Amino acid sequence: MSNGMVIQGRLLSSDDIDIVREIIVSNPSWRRTRISQELCSRWGWFNHLGQPKDMACRSMLLKLEAKGYITLPARSSFPLNGLQHRSIPDINPDTTSIAASLRDLLPLSIEIVKGKDSLALFCHLLSRYHYLGYSVTVGESMKYLIKDKFGRPLSCILFGSSAWKVACRDSYLGWKKECRERSLYLVTNNMRFLVLPWVTVAHLASHILGRIARRIRKDWVERYGHTVVLLETFVDTSRFRGTCYRAANWRYAGQTKGRSRNDRYNDLRVPVKDVYLYPLTPHFREILADERH
Repeated sequence: MSNGMVIQGRLLSSDDIDIVREIIVSNPSWRRTRISQELCSRWGWFNHLGQPKDMACRSMLLKLEAKGYITLPARSSFPLNGLQHRSIPDINPDTTSIAASLRDLLPLSIEIVKGKDSLALFCHLLSRYHYLGYSVTVGESMKYLIKDKFGRPLSCILFGSSAWKVACRDSYLGWKKECRERSLYLVTNNMRFLVLPWVTVAHLASHILGRIARRIRKDWVERYGHTVVLLETFVDTSRFRGTCYRAANWRYAGQTKGRSRNDRYNDLRVPVKDVYLYPLTPHFREILADERH
């Protein structure tokens, strides 16, 4: 590890690993949450609202343990998010066919998923009807539930952490390594987009993408204290053609090289995917290259 390694967006040196070990050994009564809080404090690892990046730090600790660098204290209980994911309720939503023109369903309601009931519905729909399922997100994310004017669910869309390194995207942006590491938090990844299988409405998907693009910067500032300037997504061409993204004016940037979106060690093989980008401001390249971030 002479050159360090990047985990959860942080470049960790041997000295950093020693600090983690020292905290664990010197405080045998501390649980994982307390260790994470101490690390965030020492490293100044906070979000733009001044809150510790506790979830990202705990994820980093788990990855360090999995690689054999540290040994964490035993869990005192099951993690809440993991338990919540394993016990997603079987909601049995109304699956009556919705086949109509878009104008007959307007105005659509686009809700940020917050409360217990909407989160349960969101998780259930993705886990049941999206081919990738649903997994708990680490770091900043935004969940939207879309309903028609009658209150019937039509779609779910999830944005989360952007991919660490994508050659065609980074080339499109003119990003060098240091610039990418500094500005990556200004990019968010459309990780899941589901139109429910019983919904057949022409132009619905592109309409939703357009509505989200017009509001997501404001939503991000309100929740995390900073804006985002670029959306990205990866389309598995063995399943989809990316039609709705093109119709919503997303820009094709190229293809992946067949590795996972967060594969930093070149050992995770996945299908090649088309990469689409959507700038949220005309000056996105200048903002993403700004050294003041």
